[in-house]
Amino acid sequence: MALALFDLDNTLLAGDSDHLWGEFLITKGVVDAREYKARNDQFFLDYQQGTLDIFAYIAFQAGILAQHDRATLEQWRQHYLQESVLPIIAPHTPALLQWHRQRGDTLLIITATNRFVTTPIAEYLQVDALLATGLQEVDGQFTGQPDGIPCFREGKVLHLMQWMKENGHDWNESWFYSDSHNDLPLLGEVAYPVAVDPDDKLRQIALEKQWQVISLRHPGL
Repeated sequence: MALALFDLDNTLLAGDSDHLWGEFLITKGVVDAREYKARNDQFFLDYQQGTLDIFAYIAFQAGILAQHDRATLEQWRQHYLQESVLPIIAPHTPALLQWHRQRGDTLLIITATNRFVTTPIAEYLQVDALLATGLQEVDGQFTGQPDGIPCFREGKVLHLMQWMKENGHDWNESWFYSDSHNDLPLLGEVAYPVAVDPDDKLRQIALEKQWQVISLRHPGL
């Protein structure tokens, strides 16, 4: 049984769920709009440029979660899913997921975005497993700290290797779909790397390496 691995943000989604969570908190008046937006936008730019300090970003996001009780957070998250995420599922995402299901593949979303934000998205898309950045909790309350190695860049490879060891899978016939040059460490490991609506750096490397390049947003590409 082959593994079908999917990055989430700007791959299965035509947008970034991490950044959008910050935008959602702004619209709800949970955070200071000007200050939070400036920092949220800068982290997003850092990610795009390949210079993101992942631990600083986790602290930025998890710090807000730590200020609120779990019931409130989950209520916000449900509204966020409906208002911000479902409208940006890329048009061809359902068909791609279904194609892999029909093949009998095991479907995993593997994302740097934290598990709290991404769990309901993975459930909605009906994938078999989610590998995401963990956030530390004590008695159901977020502490503002990461839990383990962030699922980012080389961390994605480490998370997946641990998951494969625990679940009896290997790299054989594995696929990975991503839009970002930040995912080059994992793209370089799988049997079938696929660049999805890629950023400029990934597009160039995909063409040089003759990886498949597809779009989940535009028909015919």
